[in-house]
Amino acid sequence: MTERHRDTPDGREHPRTTDEAGGRGEPAPRDTRDTLGRAWDELVSTARRTVADGLVVGTSGNVSVRVGDTVLVTPTGVPYDRLTPDDIVGVGLDGRQVLGSLRPTSELPMHLAVYRATGARAIVHTHAPHATAVSLLVPELPLVHYMAAAMGGPVRVAPYAAYGTPELAENTLRALSGRTACLLRNHGTIAHGASLHQAYDRTAQLEWMCRVWLLASSVPGLTPALLSPDQLAEAGEQLAGYGQKE
Repeated sequence: MTERHRDTPDGREHPRTTDEAGGRGEPAPRDTRDTLGRAWDELVSTARRTVADGLVVGTSGNVSVRVGDTVLVTPTGVPYDRLTPDDIVGVGLDGRQVLGSLRPTSELPMHLAVYRATGARAIVHTHAPHATAVSLLVPELPLVHYMAAAMGGPVRVAPYAAYGTPELAENTLRALSGRTACLLRNHGTIAHGASLHQAYDRTAQLEWMCRVWLLASSVPGLTPALLSPDQLAEAGEQLAGYGQKE
């Protein structure tokens, strides 16, 4: 656990670790504090965007980002518009809370399982309506668009399990094998990436593809045209070179 400690002219609280004997630990180095602070600000901004874009309602869904061996994560049951820089919540990869006093999201086991099994640096989990609807209908999202290649291939649906359980984490990992996003049956979506921006972009693309399939498949007497595996592979090769070179 941590205590809060004011040690800057702006009065912003910074975490001070508490050792196992209950004594007061030393504040994290300024560079580490600054890095964590910037990551937390971006996390909060991303979480608020999920609400603004209609991907979650209320406090459903959650967002996390990995900074070194610390995972910053949205707290459980707190509206995103109320989060401040002083509400930072962080855990180790073993699930032990190392920053903040608010309790982490109930979906922490799923986030940590993905971080431990993949190279993910950020995760966005939503209850996006079109994606959730698709999760009720099919075992994987049909290949309606080439952006599926950006997620590693056809987007699978993880079998249902109660939220916050090890079973849901295991189901999610299986559905994510070789993928960067999946649907969660009767639940929502999860996507990961090298950054919060990338994880969010994959989330938004997945919701859009689900909406397209639902619209196309709702036309009576017509069946949506789907891409072939070869066409998807070709798109994947083109997407690999898409965008500006850094």
